[in-house]
Amino acid sequence: MKISASIYSDKKRPLKEVIEDLDAHGVELLHVDCNDDLAVFEDIKAIRNWTNIPIDLHIITEHPEKYYDYLRQTPVEYVTFQYEDLKSPLEIPNDISGKKGLAIITPTSIDVFEDYPHFDFLLVMATIPGQSGGVFDQVNFSKIRQFKRKYPSKTVHVDGGVNGEVSFILRNMGVYASVSGSYLFNAPSIGHALMNLTNRNIESHFVVKDFMIPKEECPILSESQLNIESVLTSIDQGALGFSIVVDQDQMFKGIISNADVRKAMIKALPDLNALNPLEMLNRKPLLIYEDQTVEEMLMTIKQSPIPIMYLPVISRDKSAVGVVNFMNLVKGEL
Repeated sequence: MKISASIYSDKKRPLKEVIEDLDAHGVELLHVDCNDDLAVFEDIKAIRNWTNIPIDLHIITEHPEKYYDYLRQTPVEYVTFQYEDLKSPLEIPNDISGKKGLAIITPTSIDVFEDYPHFDFLLVMATIPGQSGGVFDQVNFSKIRQFKRKYPSKTVHVDGGVNGEVSFILRNMGVYASVSGSYLFNAPSIGHALMNLTNRNIESHFVVKDFMIPKEECPILSESQLNIESVLTSIDQGALGFSIVVDQDQMFKGIISNADVRKAMIKALPDLNALNPLEMLNRKPLLIYEDQTVEEMLMTIKQSPIPIMYLPVISRDKSAVGVVNFMNLVKGEL
């Protein structure tokens, strides 16, 4: 996940000094907030003389059309317009370069993105816009997951409340970029903050149920209705590499993974008709409780003798409640 440094969050130093510091620490994007102020393009022109770091411009305005000529004259790599401030549908001319994004605040549904299928990404404002140092609203975990499921070819950016713990969760969810302002500049140094934002050893304030994939979105099979067709179909359609198995009361009974199916097929050769789905069931997989913290989850993973790609999530009464999937971490960081 890329870190987009909110350059105006540092109120103590000249802009050039801030940019040079960010450049020296290898920050990947420069987030430029524009609250309906065309003068921001003078800063962008100056930044172009100081660094080659891509610019991530977020514009809040009722009249986006007045920015188009400026964007033509001073192109940026990413440009986002705030949805809630628009008075009419946003129509960015095709000759304006850079990736296009739509920013929404927490109460706004991701459904508004339906009117912008040609846009490249969604920027989720996870705190109150303009409020420095705000706390990440956990409802946005669900919004991010919904958006990625509905628009798999689009990317998600997040702005607001991203500390070390939230950064880990967002990386695990496959978020492309997160904006960091007060957290970045209030740390002892930018390098120290960047280390925390990419660190896996973190202090926990969220628990697993805050960001897991809920049961309603997971591949689940009833133990009483197991057959070869239902197992293969569930694993294939679930796209997680396994299916959860429950009893009639939704109590967790185990999982059946691709590996479990493969091992059972090898054992049943040459008579595959003898396959018994119940023999594929792993009744003692590694689990995590829904009320355990991120720190406890990481400790569970570290103590495992084998690589962990996913963790079934259960309640304290042993009912199945969801899944935590680590595929995005594996693809993006390992």
